[in-house]
Amino acid sequence: MERAMSEHVLAEVVGRVGFLTLNRPQALNALSLGMIRTITQYLLQWRDDEAVDAVAIRGANKQGPFGGFCAGGDIRFFHQAALAGNPALEDFFTEEYALNYLIHTYGKPYIAFMDGIVMGGGMGISQGGSHRIVTERTKMAMPETNIGLFPDVGGGYFLSRCPGRHGEWLALTGEVIDGGSAVEFRLADAWVPSVSLPEIWTALGQLPRACGDEVDALVATFVGASAAVNTRASGQIDHYFGLDGVVEIVHALEADSGEWAQHTAALLRKRSPLMLHVVLEQVRRARAMELADDLRMERDLVRHCFYTDHLQRSGASSETVEGVRALAVDKDHAPQWNPARIEDVTPEMVTPFFASPWPAYAHPLAALR
Repeated sequence: MERAMSEHVLAEVVGRVGFLTLNRPQALNALSLGMIRTITQYLLQWRDDEAVDAVAIRGANKQGPFGGFCAGGDIRFFHQAALAGNPALEDFFTEEYALNYLIHTYGKPYIAFMDGIVMGGGMGISQGGSHRIVTERTKMAMPETNIGLFPDVGGGYFLSRCPGRHGEWLALTGEVIDGGSAVEFRLADAWVPSVSLPEIWTALGQLPRACGDEVDALVATFVGASAAVNTRASGQIDHYFGLDGVVEIVHALEADSGEWAQHTAALLRKRSPLMLHVVLEQVRRARAMELADDLRMERDLVRHCFYTDHLQRSGASSETVEGVRALAVDKDHAPQWNPARIEDVTPEMVTPFFASPWPAYAHPLAALR
């Protein structure tokens, strides 16, 4: 057994498996740049180590291991860095997206224990896994439109590959789904009862070999049945979120007196109008993209979110900094979105988000293939 520790990521090799534990429970394991670098370091080391067959990752909560995977990136850091002009903000997203790509293309089994909260950046370090395990405690979402951002970390890629228009629904609303729904929407591979997680974790380290078939067989012995309880509205989702644009979606929902439609319309009215338009375009473009191209597009988008030159907005005036301020800094939950209404967003405001600020050869993620 080999052990190593950094402040917020614990790493050890047991048997033929490299184990990673996110250990920042006071922040719901929100990812810092240091955590991203530590995870990347171990994944690269173990990828090239013939003594390591597989990697497993989990998140600890205040009560111990499991129970809380990862709530996303450290949005307080985003806010502080944007206001200070800290270049580490650029490094964060470049290195996070490179890590997401590494996980998606990892040549060994990567088992993600997606217990508890799995949101934003937590999806980025799990969706590329070969074995995505959820439980009855899983609370999964991509809630970025609530902070004036977009579902990044490859969100365009994996959400656009959900059945029907469920990707658009999840991306625009930020709705939270349970583990059963995650399996149904192709965002998880196996539902197991949370009480079984320690046994699976321990058993992985005891496998004589931990290659794909062996991990498949182990996980399969614990799989349970869970009905998706979050949404029984698949037909409505496909109908409304298949409409041409955000205005059409919201107006049609508001014209429907049903409880689900009214709830969904009200939710969308609270999100950033500008980013709703950007996100719908993002998901629909990504449906025809390979992962590397999607991540490059998202790297372009995130630059424009913090430095929205075509709207003469940056720092405190950017949509994302304002969204984070309202949710996590001042906590007044009253973001001053600009524009304030979905009807006031024009194509001229949206299209420049998709123009790369870099020539192709100089793109921060040019090396992704």
